[in-house]
Amino acid sequence: MLNKLKEDLEGDLFVDKLMTTLYATDASVYRKMPMAVAYPKSEEDIKKLILFAGEHKIGLIPRTAGTSLAGQCVGEGIVVDVSKNFTKILSVDVDKKQVTVQPGVIRDELNLYLEPYGLFFGPNTSTSNRCMIGGMVGNNSSGTTSIQYGVTRDQVVSLKTYLSDGSKVEFRDLSLNEFLGKMSLDTFEGKIYNNIHKELSNKEIQAEILKEFPKPQIHRRNTGYAVDELLKNNIFGDSPQNINLCKLLSGSEGTLAFTTEIVLQLTELPPKLSGMVVTHYKTLEDCLLDVAPLMTHNLHTCEMMDKVILDCTKNNRTQLENRFFVEGDPAALLMLEVKADTEEDLDKQLQHLLETVKKSGLSYASPILKLADVNKAIELRKAGLGLLGNIVGDRKAVACIEDTAVALEDLKDFIGEFSQIMKDYKQDAVYYAHAGAGELHLRPILNLKKSADVALFRSITTDVAKLTKKYQGSFSGEHGDGIVRAEFIPLMIGDKNYELLKRVKTYFDPLNIFNPGKIVDAYPMDESLRYEIDREEPEIETLMDFSDSEGILKAAEKCNGSGDCRKTHLVSGAMCPSYHATKNEKDTTRGRANTLREFLTSSEKTNKFNNKELKEVFDLCLSCKACSSECPSNVDVATLKAEFLYQYQEENGYPLRAKLFAYNTKLNKLGSNMAGITNAMYDSKILGGLLKKSVGVAEQRSLPKVYKFDFDKELQRVKGQVVATKSKVVLYIDEFTNYLDVELGRDAIEVLTRLGYEVELFYAESGRTYISKGFLKQAKQLAIKNVDKLSQLTNKGLPIIGLEPSAILTFRDEYKRFGFDKKKIDAVAANSFLIEEFLAKEIQLGVITSDLFTNEPKTVKIHTHCHQKSISNQKVTFDILNLPKNYTVSIISSGCCGMAGSFGYEKEHYEVSMQVGELKLFPAVRKSEEDVIIAANGTSCRHQIYDGTQRKALHPITVLKEALIA
Repeated sequence: MLNKLKEDLEGDLFVDKLMTTLYATDASVYRKMPMAVAYPKSEEDIKKLILFAGEHKIGLIPRTAGTSLAGQCVGEGIVVDVSKNFTKILSVDVDKKQVTVQPGVIRDELNLYLEPYGLFFGPNTSTSNRCMIGGMVGNNSSGTTSIQYGVTRDQVVSLKTYLSDGSKVEFRDLSLNEFLGKMSLDTFEGKIYNNIHKELSNKEIQAEILKEFPKPQIHRRNTGYAVDELLKNNIFGDSPQNINLCKLLSGSEGTLAFTTEIVLQLTELPPKLSGMVVTHYKTLEDCLLDVAPLMTHNLHTCEMMDKVILDCTKNNRTQLENRFFVEGDPAALLMLEVKADTEEDLDKQLQHLLETVKKSGLSYASPILKLADVNKAIELRKAGLGLLGNIVGDRKAVACIEDTAVALEDLKDFIGEFSQIMKDYKQDAVYYAHAGAGELHLRPILNLKKSADVALFRSITTDVAKLTKKYQGSFSGEHGDGIVRAEFIPLMIGDKNYELLKRVKTYFDPLNIFNPGKIVDAYPMDESLRYEIDREEPEIETLMDFSDSEGILKAAEKCNGSGDCRKTHLVSGAMCPSYHATKNEKDTTRGRANTLREFLTSSEKTNKFNNKELKEVFDLCLSCKACSSECPSNVDVATLKAEFLYQYQEENGYPLRAKLFAYNTKLNKLGSNMAGITNAMYDSKILGGLLKKSVGVAEQRSLPKVYKFDFDKELQRVKGQVVATKSKVVLYIDEFTNYLDVELGRDAIEVLTRLGYEVELFYAESGRTYISKGFLKQAKQLAIKNVDKLSQLTNKGLPIIGLEPSAILTFRDEYKRFGFDKKKIDAVAANSFLIEEFLAKEIQLGVITSDLFTNEPKTVKIHTHCHQKSISNQKVTFDILNLPKNYTVSIISSGCCGMAGSFGYEKEHYEVSMQVGELKLFPAVRKSEEDVIIAANGTSCRHQIYDGTQRKALHPITVLKEALIA
């Protein structure tokens, strides 16, 4: 049956365990294993899927980025993922201020495209850098900007869809005559219009809707189908507006039709200047009391974060930098953003805000942010959802009551009663979100692995639903009903209205193929959970220490599915470079973590790592480590991959090529003893080609040259020319510097010595090649040996300075997982520095000045190593390359280079490696004039740049050496 469908589709249909596992979860607490996953390539494919589903009574679950919190994107039928092939921006009508898009267009990328036209799409979710327009329409998303620009439903002009009979229909504004014309059609579409007219022209039904639906001033309203919105027109109401069934389809969670094309109404770009007042409060109550008076201002953002969220930001390397404005330890704070076209107007608005703040006297601090600082605060707020995954252990902030919206005048009283409910349940709760819109995302902290807490999950949700109904609020403000809240729709809108919704569903989808179990006839909210209830936790032994997450399984379970790893190369960050190239879910941090979690808990094998699906899902991980800092939950897939490779290879053997790469340093040492012959062989088309072919290296790759160099002799030579005037430092000659990049060691010795430092050399293999290939026993043996020697140096207070990021940063990262005494390894980590880190600090202290460097003007563009971006920062490289007074320095927004050690050399990975390089790095290098210096501190990065552009990149220390005054 499915095989025939697979043959008929132009796109792909998957039924294997890996793909169905990847799509069994979304960003919610639910897990439903689908029978298949489809990647349709054309509208004809979608039509075939609909007809197939109708014939076989199989559900179709539409999916874009899968960031839904309520379980909208999981189901037991066929998941239809349009995020890969339906990604086109089809047209822009500047005069009408409208854009036509396919459902897989990412919201932020749409706005990047629209910016030259002076237009943008206003609704702005916290997932805006990866969520897609189709999902925003399905959920009727709103986000931080709804107080200015409304919700998605307000901006949908028309939808081209396929109905459940396979017919293609466009929903749009209709005049009375056009509506009557639709009713006269002898088609499935005509029947829909007839039935809608029959229902909503009934005055009793209208009265019941107006009586039971949430208060009309609550604009964030996704409880059930928006039949109340269909009363606001010239057919069923006294409004002059035309009727548009897009109002109904927006927020319908893909249960009524399958959308393939969307026309959106756009807005002119907001004023360019932005300012923010961040008010700090000692109590949540004080914070809530300030909301109403502050909302009298023309705010573009009025967001709240509480202490629980703020504390989570302390443990995330990326967000730690964004919390610079937080003063003291507030119980809650409000982010109040205003915009203006002039500085004068902006300052005026900010002062008026401060006057209101001062008048209430409830805030103990109210710093003002401007320019880039505003964006940092907004990024901190956006990361809030994912950051909740940082809570160590099984108790998590659970999405179930996190979407309540009430009228602004009811907010304080509602929160008061809500807090009492939480106290009655002896529960802590997390408060964050859109205070200015009367919506707070309220989360109890529960362990859904335990039946007692699952019972609380239901009872808390029920009680808060009743409380929301008491205030005639919306139980689903912007995240939708999905599985978690659909059960409560009868309570929220009354049984009569619920029966109306069931009839509406039947009119559109009589066979119940579109996303069944959502909105009506809902799945139970406390079943099909991600974790088996009261399970016996599997004991997973690992070589590396995952105790900081309470074991490797919980390290994988930290992924809550928020999908930050699905952002593309068009926005900032480097996370999941292989996903940037392939756009496949399996190549995301989420995909890898979910698959590992699934097999560690469900595999019946003694060695649960011994599964080919895990091998496949980790295969394209470049171990860039971006996820360890950019993922709000700090899911470190590079480390998970290293442990997996070790466990898998212990069971299945270590391949020859993996051994060659792991033991590469020993081979380079041998080769360096006869460097001339070795390099000639590498350069030979015949011999080099045979070597590459025999070990599985891509024939297009150039092989790195090996060298033999006496660094001790070089140090003595340079020391004889300069008198040391500064402190003693230890220069780490790593395995790459020792045999491959010997000029870097030479240059570093010269720069450090010429700057007046007393230099001591430390030779050691870091173990990076072993770790990346899963040879963890060997890596651990090296680490033990190195830490013993390094401790002797750090005990003397000597800084260890390294040139290759992947080597020196191993001391600060993976070494901590090899079971060392914490005090000992922490001392080594704290005293290990990239050479850029050390020099930047010395510059900051005034120890190093520009006096020894040239005044000649030059332009430098920097590409930094992924491990530096994740574990350190890029600014240190920027700072040291600005030492020469007339150097113009910039950082290439390049993400990962794509080489990633051995990854880019392996023949089966070559194509993806080069695709990653072509996304950002290669074009930026090619656009640079020939006299521009390209700086890259990673040995792999420099080789990738050369192979991809034929440009020679220099390590920053070489750039400085060449800038030294003779």
